[in-house]
Amino acid sequence: MDTDTIAAISTAVTNAGIGIVRISGEDSFQIIDKIYRSENGKKILSQEKSHTVHYGYICDGEKKIDEVMVLILKSPNTYTKEDTVEIDCHGGILVMRRILETVIKYGARLAEPGEFTKRAFLNGRIDLSQAESVMDLINAKNDFALKSSIDQLGGSLKKAIKEMREKILHEIALIESALDDPEHISMEGYGEQLLEILQELSHRIESLLSVSENGQLLKEGINTAIIGKPNAGKSSLMNVLAGKERAIVTDIAGTTRDMIEEQVNLNGVTLNIMDTAGIRDTQDVVEKIGVDKAKKYLSESDLVFYVIDSSTIFDENDKEILELLDQKKSILLLNKSDLDPVTSEEKVRQILQEREMLHPLISISAKEKSGLEELKAVIQNMFFKGEIQIQDEIYITNVRQKSSLESAKESLSMVERSIADGMPEDFYSIDLMNAYQELGNITGETVGEDLVNEIFSKFCMGK
Repeated sequence: MDTDTIAAISTAVTNAGIGIVRISGEDSFQIIDKIYRSENGKKILSQEKSHTVHYGYICDGEKKIDEVMVLILKSPNTYTKEDTVEIDCHGGILVMRRILETVIKYGARLAEPGEFTKRAFLNGRIDLSQAESVMDLINAKNDFALKSSIDQLGGSLKKAIKEMREKILHEIALIESALDDPEHISMEGYGEQLLEILQELSHRIESLLSVSENGQLLKEGINTAIIGKPNAGKSSLMNVLAGKERAIVTDIAGTTRDMIEEQVNLNGVTLNIMDTAGIRDTQDVVEKIGVDKAKKYLSESDLVFYVIDSSTIFDENDKEILELLDQKKSILLLNKSDLDPVTSEEKVRQILQEREMLHPLISISAKEKSGLEELKAVIQNMFFKGEIQIQDEIYITNVRQKSSLESAKESLSMVERSIADGMPEDFYSIDLMNAYQELGNITGETVGEDLVNEIFSKFCMGK
């Protein structure tokens, strides 16, 4: 492992009240002693107690750069398990950069993205699932993502994976011991015993996988397309959900020509909403491009809001749009319920029944902001079977982790098939080891250096 002393700005590089420059590595205290000055000029920070804060100045030679507070953190009780110094300075971009340049001048090097957390992982303070949760915590978009990231950072997933790997390793050791000493270790009836253990492990993995899709949606947001005919009220709905005038609203059909995207939070669920051009047959070249884009985004979305104008007749254009919703999670919103209806809720339900479509239908008024609470409830039922519960559930929100779980489950299934086929015990051992290694990929115990580097390269600078 690289043992250079590293440094970086750990707060946003923008003007703010406070900025932090972090230093980590064996030369951290040597560097700070060269650039720190107390008011009386006598304090040597390397001689101070760990986890203490000191007022003074950062200097380059005789030149004062800034008035600061310096935190001294001695290994191993630090984020990286290395000697660490944090310089709390004024949050101006120039002053933070000048302090960082001075730290580098006196012996540190600029940290790579995520290198502080990478060192925490390589030094054994956290496992890979906890390291990934650090970035998830920084990027959390809602309460669920925040809670899930904190739980994983606290080791909830690490604990579950460790327990499963220990059980698998015990069985591997038993099989290998029996193969080495068949006279003293009998394997009679072992297949049936192992089968029960495999079924328990498979059930635990399946429980994690069963919530992985919803976990990822809750973490990253549900990609949602608002579609409908021109002037149905799509942009008005976007503005109501966003809580601001995000899209231009007029009585002129075809006002929206291109995509308008906004992220909104509805009762803890994040929606990545795209307001699209009205779908209709048109000879306008620019509008046609917008219509094509709307259809494309519809096909790629996780959820569709189909806005129907209840003040106009449900025509062939509406029926063509309805056909686009086949096999898509969709909610039909009968808009303009504040006006006298031309198309009734009963009429739309009849059309849905004739086409054997089970999409929810809600009467709303974007103008009066009515029907939105029902919409929120329907979304939660559609994706999360009602109220979101995040107290004790371990959510897999990471594609890499999900892939490893799926591979581990498949390896366990292969052991079950070997038992059913009456195969020798050494066949069990091969697939059990594969499952053990796949689970180890989640915590980082069996991953290669290239994958570790790739994961941490996605982190922000200074973390």
